[in-house]
Amino acid sequence: MHYLLTYDLAPDYLARRGEFRDEHLKLAWDAQASGELLIAGALSDPADTALLVFAGDTPEAAERFASADPYVTHGLVKSWRVRPWNTVVGKDASNPVHPG
Repeated sequence: MHYLLTYDLAPDYLARRGEFRDEHLKLAWDAQASGELLIAGALSDPADTALLVFAGDTPEAAERFASADPYVTHGLVKSWRVRPWNTVVGKDASNPVHPG
């Protein structure tokens, strides 16, 4: 199953992220190396949201990541939420559905 972790970013996110970026990226790359985090990044124009896609049987990895993320703990993220994402198309879809 895939889980989508959505961050609502603080208005000063871009101005403040430099201080915490290395620690955040280490956490993200470690989660990616373990197979929990598939892909992640911030939206732009405006930079008000970030999306992180996790894989697993439960949302625990995504929740654990958010709880440990320095962007969250230092207030660069106003709020976050994890939702199951039923992926149906693509080579990495968790529940592939084909026509016919």
